[in-house]
Amino acid sequence: MNKFIIEKSFWDIFPEANVGVLILKNVNNMRETSNNIKKLLEESNKEAKKHLTEEQFSHNPVIAVWREAYQKFKTKKGVRSSIEALLKRVEKGSGISSINPLVDIYNSASLKYGVPCGAEDIETFEGDLILGVTEGNDEFYALGDEANSPTLEGEICYRDDKGAVCRCFNWRDGQRTMITENTKKAYVVIEYVNAEKNKDIEKALEMIAYYAEKELGAEKSALKILNINENTIDLI
Repeated sequence: MNKFIIEKSFWDIFPEANVGVLILKNVNNMRETSNNIKKLLEESNKEAKKHLTEEQFSHNPVIAVWREAYQKFKTKKGVRSSIEALLKRVEKGSGISSINPLVDIYNSASLKYGVPCGAEDIETFEGDLILGVTEGNDEFYALGDEANSPTLEGEICYRDDKGAVCRCFNWRDGQRTMITENTKKAYVVIEYVNAEKNKDIEKALEMIAYYAEKELGAEKSALKILNINENTIDLI
């Protein structure tokens, strides 16, 4: 049975981090995005404005905490956390548009609770999924790219036996493991660099599980918040 494992190299940098994991099975993501999900995403785009109370975008706590975190490991120049990318679009007034049902659901949770949220297709993994500091040169094809963009030495990333799954902590997923209409089993993850958002992480994951079950017929196989003392979960 494959596992998700958080390596010591990650905890050496973020010893107080918490990583929430939700595993969904029997997902039917081939459906058209329902009106309920569209409404959820629309409402979450509006609600996300509560995270943007400071005049200067980078001074908002939900942004500042990740700007600081990204100073602690090697990254590609100019990359930002996924929650910053979402909230930047909200600030500009464009908001987040529909992609596919499951992605819309987890983007809604991300916007509502102000936490970075990502998901991958478990059935595309080769071996265990690892979060840690990489030695570099892990194969990675970003969404929409035709050229390999390998990881850097000292970069935090999610990776499996074939290469990188998500680069620069929670910056960007790759083509190989992305959620598609054919996804049946999904790994959903929310990270935070300390315990301040644990309740929000749990609420966000429960929200995703609820709508995935209601709208996509999915089943919640596991939900767990990992930390330095409990850093592994089976990808059941």
